[in-house]
Amino acid sequence: MDSPSESFAHDAAVDILLTGGPADIPETARMRREVITDCKIKIRHRAGYEHFEQAEAGPRDGDPGPVVFRWIMRTSIAE
Repeated sequence: MDSPSESFAHDAAVDILLTGGPADIPETARMRREVITDCKIKIRHRAGYEHFEQAEAGPRDGDPGPVVFRWIMRTSIAE
């Protein structure tokens, strides 16, 4: 089985879906298109960051589905 980061080209933008975490994260933030350089994504939300980790292998040739990331933790912004 491929590791999650080996299943897509690192220089190509792919559709991603962020699952879990705070319920008030807008849908526009949960579904987006990004270049994935790591198996983790961090988004700013309220007074902190929500961290997501890739939950499954990325899309394969011909697979139109998004790469799914699941929420793993929240960190606060240092003041």
